[in-house]
Amino acid sequence: MSEHFLICPACGAKNRVPAARLLQAPQCGKCRAALLPGAPLELDGPRLDRLLAHETLPLVVDFWAPWCGPCKMMAPVFATAAGELAGRLRLAKLDTEAHQAAAARFGIRSIPTLLVFSGGKELARQSGALPAGQLRQWLSQFY
Repeated sequence: MSEHFLICPACGAKNRVPAARLLQAPQCGKCRAALLPGAPLELDGPRLDRLLAHETLPLVVDFWAPWCGPCKMMAPVFATAAGELAGRLRLAKLDTEAHQAAAARFGIRSIPTLLVFSGGKELARQSGALPAGQLRQWLSQFY
């Protein structure tokens, strides 16, 4: 793909970014915020729907909850991966406690659960916390 569409995490504008520029810290054409900030995006149901409908970069969503011990253990690993993979994958988090309807829509039964989407369709699902090496290995098949 010679270009990608990215939704700005700050203002929600849809941006067209040439594939060659994805690793060069692209900025939003509307508000100048970083399009790929190198940290997981915090999602709610509508924001997730917008990303699924318009983004072309593969999206990895961590469905988690604040009371979940394994989720807390995996959070820094996921955050590090977001920084390392910015421009190849978009990593995001959705709090299942705060956004129960969105979690139910995707059939989330245990947490943490990672879902990978491309073109708005689910490609893969992984339940349970993963150490850094396993997470990187699992994600490598999607970029």
